[in-house]
This record gives sequence, C-alpha cells and structure tokens, in this order.
Amino acid sequence: MNRSPTLRQLLAFAAIAFPFTAGYAAEPLLDNPLVLQRADPWIVRHDDTGCYSFIATAPEFDRIELRQACRLNDLKLAEPKVLWRKKASGPMSANIWAPELHRIDGVWYIYFAAGEQDKAFNIRMYALSNTHDDPAKGKWQEAGRVHSHLDSFSLDATHFEHQGKHYTVWAQMDADRSYNSALWIAELETPTTIGERVGLLSEPLLDWERLGYKVNEGAAFIAHGDRIFLFYSASATDHRYAMGLLWADKNADLLDPASWHKSPEPIFSTNADLQRFGPGHNSFVMAEDGETPLMIYHARDYRDLQGTPLTDPNRHTRARVLHWDENGFPDLRPEEAD
Repeated sequence: MNRSPTLRQLLAFAAIAFPFTAGYAAEPLLDNPLVLQRADPWIVRHDDTGCYSFIATAPEFDRIELRQACRLNDLKLAEPKVLWRKKASGPMSANIWAPELHRIDGVWYIYFAAGEQDKAFNIRMYALSNTHDDPAKGKWQEAGRVHSHLDSFSLDATHFEHQGKHYTVWAQMDADRSYNSALWIAELETPTTIGERVGLLSEPLLDWERLGYKVNEGAAFIAHGDRIFLFYSASATDHRYAMGLLWADKNADLLDPASWHKSPEPIFSTNADLQRFGPGHNSFVMAEDGETPLMIYHARDYRDLQGTPLTDPNRHTRARVLHWDENGFPDLRPEEAD
C-alpha cells in the first residue's frame, strides 16, 4: 500500500538534504510497513557488519524463517530462508509462534512456541540452536523444550543479559486457569534451562489487559539510564491489543516482583487516525546509525478483521523511533511519527 510521507519524515529528509534548515534532529526514514504479514517481529543488528537478521511469525504458523538485509527498509525485499518446519504430528506440529533470535555465549538460539496437531493450543516453549557465526548459515538443531515451573499454556520466552546474568521472561497460564497468561521471570541456568527461583512480574488485572482475553505476553527489554524497562502486550490480538510498561532499578533484584513497577495505562495502543490497529508484541533494535533506538512491532491497518485474530494474516511489521522523556522514561510521541 502506498502511503504519503509523514510530516516528521519530510522534516528529517529536509535536515539531511538541506543542512541550513537544521533545528530538527534527523531521524531514520522508515518505510513502514517494514515487512508485510509478519507478526511478533524480532530483529538483531550484527555489530561486525551493521546488517540485520529478521525473524517473525509466519501467517501459516508452520515454519521458522530468517531474512537478512543491511538496510531495514530492504528487509521487505530480502528472500526468506526457511530454517525449520513444523513436525507432522506430536509436539511442535502446530501453531509455530513468535520466534526470537538470541546469541548467548557465542551460540545462536531461537526461542519459539508450538502446539500439537491434535491439540493445537497445547502451547509450550521450545528452542533451536546453531553454533555458526551467521544465523543464516550452519545447521539449526532442535535444543528441546524449555520447561518452566508449571506445565501449562506457555509462550513468548525472551532473553536479556544484565550485570553478567542471563534472564528469561515468558508468558504462562496460571495453575487455576483464571487467566490466559501472566509474565514470569527467572535466571537461566543454561540457555534452555530455567532456574528454580521464579518471580511473578505481571498478571492481567487491569481493565485494558482483559479485553477479549486476559493476557500479558510478548515481553521485550531495554535498558536506559538507571532503569530496566519491560514492554509487554495485553488483551485479544485484534484492535484491542495494546502495549504496557514495567520498570525496575538497574541494581534491584530483578527476580523479586517487588522490584518492579507497572504503568496503569497502556503505553501504545490503537490510533484509528493513523490506521494503526492493535499494535503489539514488540522488540528493540538500533537504527543504521548504531545510536538511534527503534521499537519494532506489528499492527494491522484496518479495524474489522478478515476472519479471526489468528486467521487474518495482515499483522505487518512496523518500526518507529523510541524517544526518552526528561525523566528517562520511554516516550512514543509524537504520534505523527508513527
């Protein structure tokens, strides 16, 4: 779909092309959508080349694929490479969701969620691994199931390293099945082994987190100043899907739920004027300048679904600059930059 450039994009272009008009900080010119029909996007910027690896949920829910480009705007043109396909039956044979790409101690890992052909929503967390320096090369091997403290619906495992420790956060249904998923945190004993000490970070107790489904999921971390920030998504994956915010002091015990604070309102949500419906399941990456943080997320550009939230394929990958306010908190304004 062709879109007219936003005012902010025009100002950024003017600052580059006509330096005497400066006064406006140049921002990356993002050709949104970055990739069509790819939800739950995750992008890695490779420090040695400055190029990008992109991974996301395929709308058929049947495979994990990777595409690479040295410009974010070229990801939509890159040829996807299939790294792994679902099984014919049993575990990992249905609903291949939300793959994330992480390099841990020199090894690439992909965390993903999967169900079973005969029990499609018996969702659990799994991992693949690859020792090659380039995640598009080498051999991806099944690294097994990632077991948590409960044997229940679980998904969206993510990883981050902080002060020499490796942490994971994931979404999981409680034992009483009173909600679809909450967010839990633990230290990793190995890249595929969750430690015994587990903290409950966030349950879907706010009204805006319980629309359609009672959900907290899709966590992504970013550190800034003296804080660790966690973005997450909530509610049904239609136009009611929205993003929330948790934060903790960088020196706090991150496994202690008391260390974390939660915004009572969503930080990013539907804006019909911008044709942005149900934004969520984000990640973060640096722009091509290596300095400007970007928030990568998915959204639809219309409200009324073509089918159901899962069968409508048009959740597109988008990006926007992540600003910080005077208090060091994420600031996703101005809206015209979307």
